[in-house]
Amino acid sequence: MRLQSIHGGLAAGLLGAATVVAAALVFAAPLAAQVQQKLNPEDELSPSQMRQPMPAAVAKPIAGPARSSQNRPAKHAAAARRKAPARTLHVANVHTVVECSGPFAKDSGMLALAVAFDSRNMIFTHETVQGSQVGVTVLFPKDPRRRLEVWWQNPNRTGTYLIDIAGRSIWTAPKGLRLGLTLEQLQKLNRKPFKLKGFDANGIANVADWDGGALAQLPGGCKAGVSLQAKAKAAAGELPAKDQYSSEDPAMRALRPTVSEILLGY
Repeated sequence: MRLQSIHGGLAAGLLGAATVVAAALVFAAPLAAQVQQKLNPEDELSPSQMRQPMPAAVAKPIAGPARSSQNRPAKHAAAARRKAPARTLHVANVHTVVECSGPFAKDSGMLALAVAFDSRNMIFTHETVQGSQVGVTVLFPKDPRRRLEVWWQNPNRTGTYLIDIAGRSIWTAPKGLRLGLTLEQLQKLNRKPFKLKGFDANGIANVADWDGGALAQLPGGCKAGVSLQAKAKAAAGELPAKDQYSSEDPAMRALRPTVSEILLGY
């Protein structure tokens, strides 16, 4: 994930009208103190080393004596094909809703994610924030539509710091937040107008303040930071990031921005 997302979407959405740089320092300072000392490679636990209950394995077809298809009646061959179970490597949880509880709760950890989504569907990596290494678990890293990043507060991969929904991900956040929502749809979810900063050089605007709307408080105690991308990047320069605008501003709506990233933080 680009650091711009941390210094933009998270800061603006979670800390209201505070500046991007100040917000990033607020989130990074306590985290940096916790991860000053890197783990030695031999001390790190890879997902494949974790032991936890897994879903029952998919039954495999029982192999019988090899027989030529020419010696089998066509109707018997067709029946065998219908009965044969699909060859699946492993069963994966297809649930794609982030709730600020369970495996995504504030006190959760990587082991809880492995139990919920199967350790074979995740990888562990690091991102650098303010010069410190932050642990990141990526769910379904090879599937852009199911990809999800979970950042940890502690070196032992516990304590949810933030959850990042971006790119082509189909994950949804609490109260129906999802990628691709229009500005009008986002205001409807919030049940009232809200404030957002103008657009940066990449045509990205961040929510600055939900103004006490429905999205200001989410079930489970997490908070949402949202970034929107303008359809016309050149025209977005007319509404600079140094200023704030209402979600009902006609000039803002004329640019038809849509939700491009959602950050859930504690």
